[in-house]
Amino acid sequence: TNDIDTIGSTLQQSLTQFITSIVTIVGIIIMMLSISPLLTLISIISLPLSIFAIRPILKRSQKHFADQQRKLGQLNGHIEEIYTGHQVVKAFGYEKKASAQFTEVNEELYKAGSKAQFISGIIMPVMFFIGNLSYVLISVVGGILVTQRSISIGDIQAFITYSKQFTQPITQTANIANIIQSTVAAAERVFELLDEEEEMKEQTTVNIKRANGAVSFEHVDFGYGEEMLIEDMNIDVLPGQTVAIVGPTGAGKTTMINLLMRFYELNGGKIMIDGLDTRNMSRNDLRKNFGMVLQDTWLFNGTIKENIAYGKNGATDEEIFAAARTAHADHFIRTLPDGYETILNEEGSNISQGQKQLLTIARAVLADPPIMILDEATSSVDTRTEVFIQKAMNRLMEGRTSFVIAHRLSTIKDADLILVMEQGKVIEKGTHSDLLRENGFYAELYNSQF
Repeated sequence: TNDIDTIGSTLQQSLTQFITSIVTIVGIIIMMLSISPLLTLISIISLPLSIFAIRPILKRSQKHFADQQRKLGQLNGHIEEIYTGHQVVKAFGYEKKASAQFTEVNEELYKAGSKAQFISGIIMPVMFFIGNLSYVLISVVGGILVTQRSISIGDIQAFITYSKQFTQPITQTANIANIIQSTVAAAERVFELLDEEEEMKEQTTVNIKRANGAVSFEHVDFGYGEEMLIEDMNIDVLPGQTVAIVGPTGAGKTTMINLLMRFYELNGGKIMIDGLDTRNMSRNDLRKNFGMVLQDTWLFNGTIKENIAYGKNGATDEEIFAAARTAHADHFIRTLPDGYETILNEEGSNISQGQKQLLTIARAVLADPPIMILDEATSSVDTRTEVFIQKAMNRLMEGRTSFVIAHRLSTIKDADLILVMEQGKVIEKGTHSDLLRENGFYAELYNSQF
């Protein structure tokens, strides 16, 4: 944001000055040529001479300007982080260390800034010096021409005035060189971001309106960067089945869900929905077939009614109330002072965590997607609320293909298929009773909890 601000202010202020300077230079050159082409040539020679003299200075200072923008970004990042994590900073007695870090980055910013300003400050006197040399040269050559009677003294007087005016816009441009250089440094950082590779282009060859819910992974490979996380994953899920995914933290459970939703592209293999490759669908069509209830509750600044209706365009009040009843949220909403018109703040801190979770379930109920994803939806609530949420989720999963990620194994005993993941691989699959009989990793996990 600092970089964009810098570019913005330069375009507003310096650009007009730059255009004025160009127009002035062109006008003056025309006038000077009408007086004496020879003297005009002497004046214009000072221009490449100036550029040649200031190029090494520009190069050196540019490095420091880039440094200055980078350090400014670091400083702002540090302030933002310490400010938003204020309670954690206090709780862990981190104030002195945070302050020392700030001082260190601030000092580096000061050094980079002072070097950049000092070096670019040399440009102005260098330009002045070269401008004055050409001024002396014009006076000498002009004097010779006057003695030879090839030009009048009045013309020389006018020409000297023009030559002064000619160097003025150039000197002005040199004056704002430090602003222009910090803008170039800022632009480099902005373009670095803009030049990042875009999300893979869509190749929409199949249209899917409402899926039946058959999902299959065929030889799926995926990794973040070089390191492969999932290798040769094969899963077949029938319409209406509930699939539970269990395993230790970092086993790749959430990654698998992200691949289903196409938040990431596969390295190899394919994911099929109703026999159609998800890469041949538009992301929009694909995601319309999924509903998600996550561990993190996404609620927006607005009324409870608007938050539930987020799941469906043009939802009627009756549909919103019915979805809330299905999600066991209707009762607590009606006890709030403004009921469904209660405004949630951005953090949603005016209702409890469990209540937030029920609202996100109501949103998913209203969207009525054929495939549901439930990722650790009961991890941050008390046991009583968990019972409510579990009931709401059971209602939500009726007649749909569901993918459930859970750490509490008691919640997934009734799943049609349980996938046990470890380090990106499905190491066991089957029903709850089958896996207990196998007495493998799942049985060990289950027995460690009970």
